[in-house]
Amino acid sequence: MNVLVIGSGGREHALCWKISRSTHVKKIYCAPGNAGTSQVAENINIPAEDLQRLLVFAQEKKIDLVVVGPEIPLVAGIVDLFTEKGIKTFGPSKKAAQLEASKIFSKEKMKKYKVETASFKTFTDADQAKRYIKQQGVPIVIKADGLAAGKGVIVALTEQQAEEAVDLVLVQKAFGQAGKTIVIEEFLEGEEASILVISDGDEYLIFDSSQDFKRALDNDKGPNTGGMGAYSPVREITKELLKDIEKKVVSPMIKGLRKDGITYKGILYAGIMLTKKGPKVLEFNVRFGDPETQSVLPRMKTDLVELMLSSIEGTLGTKTVEWDPRPAVGVVLAAGGYPGKYEKGKEINGLNAVEKKDSFIFHAGTKEKDGKIITNGGRVMNVVAFGDSIKKARENVYKEIDNISFENMQYRKDIALRAASCEPRASRG
Repeated sequence: MNVLVIGSGGREHALCWKISRSTHVKKIYCAPGNAGTSQVAENINIPAEDLQRLLVFAQEKKIDLVVVGPEIPLVAGIVDLFTEKGIKTFGPSKKAAQLEASKIFSKEKMKKYKVETASFKTFTDADQAKRYIKQQGVPIVIKADGLAAGKGVIVALTEQQAEEAVDLVLVQKAFGQAGKTIVIEEFLEGEEASILVISDGDEYLIFDSSQDFKRALDNDKGPNTGGMGAYSPVREITKELLKDIEKKVVSPMIKGLRKDGITYKGILYAGIMLTKKGPKVLEFNVRFGDPETQSVLPRMKTDLVELMLSSIEGTLGTKTVEWDPRPAVGVVLAAGGYPGKYEKGKEINGLNAVEKKDSFIFHAGTKEKDGKIITNGGRVMNVVAFGDSIKKARENVYKEIDNISFENMQYRKDIALRAASCEPRASRG
C-alpha cells in the first residue's frame, strides 16, 4: 500500500512511525512533514490546508490510504472530497468534524444525547457575557467557539480574569472569526483524561487512556499551550471507570450522531474530567490528540493500518486492540518563549544519543538544513520513554532529555509527577 499522512507535527511523526511498522505498507508520504517524518516517509512540500494540491498528488501517486492528522483539513471537508474521488481517507466527514469546529455544535449535541458535560451559555455580546459571569461567580471557563490551535480556552480564577478573557475574544478578536461567539462554562474540578476512540460509525474500539499537560509551566502554571507532555495509561482510569465512560459518553455520542444522519468514522477524542459526580466531557476533538498520540501509539501492539481500514470499511466489529502493559511518558521540548513569540533556526544537538529500544523522539517543529536538524516551531519535539512503572518511565524520559539541547530549550519537569508519586509500589510491568 501507498500511504499519505497529512500534517507536520509530533503526532504526524508518531503516525508515520507506527504506519511504517505495518506489513501492509510499501511507501509512506508525509505532507508537509518535518525532519523526523523524513526518516520513515518521503516529505512532500504541500501544506495540510491545500486540499486540491493534496488531491492531485494522491491521484498521481495512486495513494491507497490517506491519514489526516490536524483538524483544519478535516473541518474543511478533505474526507468528503477524497472519498468522492475513490481514495480511502481515514477521518470524519465535514459534518462530523463540526464536533471540534464549533464548541456550540458540540455542546448542543451533548445536551441532546444526554452526555454529561459542564453547564454552559453562549454569547456574542461582551457586556451580556460579563453580567452572566457576575451572576455565576468564579472560577469559570471562557471558550472561543471555533478553532484556535488549542489556545482558545481560558480558565478564569477571578472576575477580572474572566472579564479580560471576554474582551480578548469578543472585543479584541484575538482569535478572529473563531471567537465571534463564546461559550461560558461551569468550572469542573477533578483529574483530566484523554480518551481516544476509533469508530466506523456503528462499532468502535476504545484506546488506552492518556493525560495531557496543557499549561506552559510546572505545577500547571502559565498560559495554555498545544500541550507540553502526556503519559499513558492514566492511573485513575480503571476498567470499571472506562466502562462507565463508554456507557455515558462514547456510546450515546456515536449512536446519537448516527440517528441524526452523521456516520462518525475515524478518531473521536473525548477530553474527560473525572469529577466527584462522575466523568464529564470537557471537549470533543475529531482526530488524534497531540501530544497524547506520541505516548499512546508506542504502547499499541496492534497494526494501526488494519484498524484504520476497518474504520473506513465498516468492519471494526471484528477487531481488537492489544497494548504493551508498560506506561509511557512523553515530554515536549519547546522553543524559548513558547507559547508566545519564539525564535526558529536553532541547531538541535544530541539526537543521536537517544537510541534505546524503549525510547523515542518524535519531531514536531523541526527541519533539516545543511545537514543539521534545526528548530522550526514552538513545540520542537517529543521525547517518550517506557518504564515498568510511571515513576521509572519518568526517570527514563528525563534521562534521555539530558542528552538533547538547543538554545533556549524549555520543557516541563513535572510531566506525570503526581501520577508517579501516587502509584502503588508494585510495578505495572
